[in-house]
Amino acid sequence: MPAVTVANPLVLPRVPDSDPTAAPRPVRSVTTAPSGFEGEGFPVRRAFAGVDLRDLDPFIHMDQMGEVEYAPGEPKGTPWHPHRGFETVTYMIDGTFQHRDSNGGGGLITDGDTQWMTAGGGILHIEKPPEELVVSGGLFHGVQLWVNLPRRLKLTEPRYQDIRGGEVALLSSPDGGALIRVIAGELAGHAGPGVTHTPISLVHATIAAGAELRLPWRKDFNALVYVLAGRGTVGAERRPVRAGQLAVYGPGDVLGVAADQAQESRSPELSVLLLGGQPIREPIAAYGPFVMNTRRELVEAFEDFQAGKLGTIPAEPHPGHDVL
Repeated sequence: MPAVTVANPLVLPRVPDSDPTAAPRPVRSVTTAPSGFEGEGFPVRRAFAGVDLRDLDPFIHMDQMGEVEYAPGEPKGTPWHPHRGFETVTYMIDGTFQHRDSNGGGGLITDGDTQWMTAGGGILHIEKPPEELVVSGGLFHGVQLWVNLPRRLKLTEPRYQDIRGGEVALLSSPDGGALIRVIAGELAGHAGPGVTHTPISLVHATIAAGAELRLPWRKDFNALVYVLAGRGTVGAERRPVRAGQLAVYGPGDVLGVAADQAQESRSPELSVLLLGGQPIREPIAAYGPFVMNTRRELVEAFEDFQAGKLGTIPAEPHPGHDVL
């Protein structure tokens, strides 16, 4: 699980020790993500399945894509499809994914890169492995997160952000036992490169076996921890968690997560995604690729898509085959 790493986390800026009087956030629930398939058939874990949307707000949906080792010819992606009313965030940990959209955004994302697409009023896009990966096969592991937009921004102009892995803010825990990657939002005065319409924090932390991470967390944000790999505990009550599980925290000042001393050889560290955001607290009407506030708005989204108002699929380039 390379993402972005450093040989010695102690050379990085350190998150300060949390105030001993700060209130730890209790863990309200731990759920296990069921497995499924997305797009043309690549395996996913539905991270938010079974969790009340009120606990997730402003997040809507998250898939852990893989981790899977593809044989030659096996890598799969998604066909062209529409979105409206929210933002998609695709974070690649291992492997390579290619994005194109009807607004002209796109490119390759690989180990530690993030693509941030604001669908807003409407967009078409496609995500697929590049041809060379299809031919060779290889490791594929990533996350796609859906971030809701408030009513006033549902129809905002589409936007695309290409965030390279080297742009994320890298931090260390006070004892150097955890490497912290801030992708979006701010943590202890250090800001990630992701520009968000909805105030959120998106952090990927790798915690060494036996180490503990205690992070200051905004009071007005919710708090979620999803385990990408490894085993550990969450909260002051030290509830056990493992790969494919999501912990939802209650109110407080400090987010706590710790790695078990004994880890599997395949996952020698605990790798977690930490999510927080300012709840929007508006009605949600979601169906398929659209996230709106009312059923009528959903119907309008489908009608606009069928009428071609959400964008046009760009022509595929065919170098050397144009006939004049």
